[in-house]
Amino acid sequence: MGLFSPGFMGRRREPVPGLPPGQHLVTDFPVLSIGPTPRVSAEEWRFSITSESGLMTTWTWDEFQALPQEDVTVDIHCVTSWSKFGTGWRGVSLDTLLEGVDTGAGFAMARSYGGYTTNVPLDELRGGKAWVAHQFDGAPLAPEHGGPARLLVPALYFWKSAKWARSIELSTRNDPGFWEQNGYHMHGDPWREERYW
Repeated sequence: MGLFSPGFMGRRREPVPGLPPGQHLVTDFPVLSIGPTPRVSAEEWRFSITSESGLMTTWTWDEFQALPQEDVTVDIHCVTSWSKFGTGWRGVSLDTLLEGVDTGAGFAMARSYGGYTTNVPLDELRGGKAWVAHQFDGAPLAPEHGGPARLLVPALYFWKSAKWARSIELSTRNDPGFWEQNGYHMHGDPWREERYW
């Protein structure tokens, strides 16, 4: 036996197919937030997209619910190292919301009720990659998980899936959001471990 017994060094984890590097699986749904949880009713909820020219399109809750809805099952990955496989969501695709928006922008700033912001490349929001989700596992999205609606961008670390979605502003500049100003990566690909600058 060497200097250290096998138990001292910890148990070696076997790789899990579909799990990005540095992540571990969870079966619950951890809640991580900065500040108090906003409480936004369906009656007062609005969501808007503003182009780089300043043209704004806004939906009420009823208008949003009348848009084509999609059910998606995706894996999600938090920068704090947990991953959850096979999560079920219902919402409106960003492809649907961006229809008719005249833009040459390459970037988007997602803004939340409560003041949170995060930047996302526009390419990560198009092509069936992102939704504004209002249900999780067949039930209305709970406030602690971002209800009444949150951004869902499963290809990126979960901080990019802004809770309490209020608006998206399109831009030709890649300005940093809240966590990006505080050292998190500007892109956030879990397969490349783009956690921090």
